[in-house]
Amino acid sequence: MDNGKRLELTSLLEILPPVEFCCIYGSSLHPNNLDKTSMIDYILGVADPQQWHAENLKNNPSHYASWMVRLGGARLITDVADDIGVGVHFNPFVTHNDRRFKYGVVRMHDLVQDVLGWERFYLSGRLQKPVNIILDSLGIAELNSVNLKAATSAALLLLPSKFSEEELYAKICGLSYTGDIRMLFAEDKNKVKKIVQGQFNLFQTMYKPTLEEYAAQDLLRFSSSAQKNIMQDCQLSTVSSLVSSLPWQLRGLMGSKLGENKIIDGTDRTAQTVAIDFKEEVAECVRKILRRKVAVSSARQVVAGLLTGGVVHGVRYLGSKMLKACKSWM
Repeated sequence: MDNGKRLELTSLLEILPPVEFCCIYGSSLHPNNLDKTSMIDYILGVADPQQWHAENLKNNPSHYASWMVRLGGARLITDVADDIGVGVHFNPFVTHNDRRFKYGVVRMHDLVQDVLGWERFYLSGRLQKPVNIILDSLGIAELNSVNLKAATSAALLLLPSKFSEEELYAKICGLSYTGDIRMLFAEDKNKVKKIVQGQFNLFQTMYKPTLEEYAAQDLLRFSSSAQKNIMQDCQLSTVSSLVSSLPWQLRGLMGSKLGENKIIDGTDRTAQTVAIDFKEEVAECVRKILRRKVAVSSARQVVAGLLTGGVVHGVRYLGSKMLKACKSWM
């Protein structure tokens, strides 16, 4: 990315309080997106959201819904994000330097928990897709390698023995949309396909280390053709290895549904592993758990978004999403 483009995309940070993490996501990363009217989307990680919002309200009160400013200010903003939403407060339709921005503010602790444990499977899902990390004082990019490996493992469990590279990225990209209530009425039905095709090279760069690691372990084999076909080993030992790379919370939910086996590790301590009989059974279990997680998180965030964005911005944002959805069905 050239300096001019980078300055344009990051200019909003100049007027916001300091943050510990910032990444840009969404359509602004599309190499062919020249639309100056589209919003630039940020995720901002901060140590203390209430303190951060209090400072931001002094300098940028117009970024917030007026009713929240009047009735509770920074504390109400944070409480709604934590208790109704999924820990993220979004300010959409912010104008600066003739560009429009939307930024979401999250507590760094919550960001780390979701990246490593898929607790809400909201920001972790976002970081499974291409992002441009602008500021990273606590090493989230390094932690995210765990998230990318888990996403690859989940996708492989859901895929057959042979598939294309594009199908793999589409399955990874689709994990965080499975069960998303917005996909029913407010999202382009071709969204996943467009994301993967538009940012294919970025997906390749992101997932190359994990795919090379799995190939070295003989879990995957690649064809030599330009449009790579991938073959995976579907034996139960491989399935077990993939499951072991999933977040511990997800494995716990799987164990409660599929049963658990007790094993003795090298230190004579008892550990629990998910009981695996068939790959298809494991795949369906993963699919159901993620669908429920995404459905709950997306519903909570829709409600929180309508509240925190204000009536005008909330309806405007939802309307723009629904318009895109309608066009995709035509």
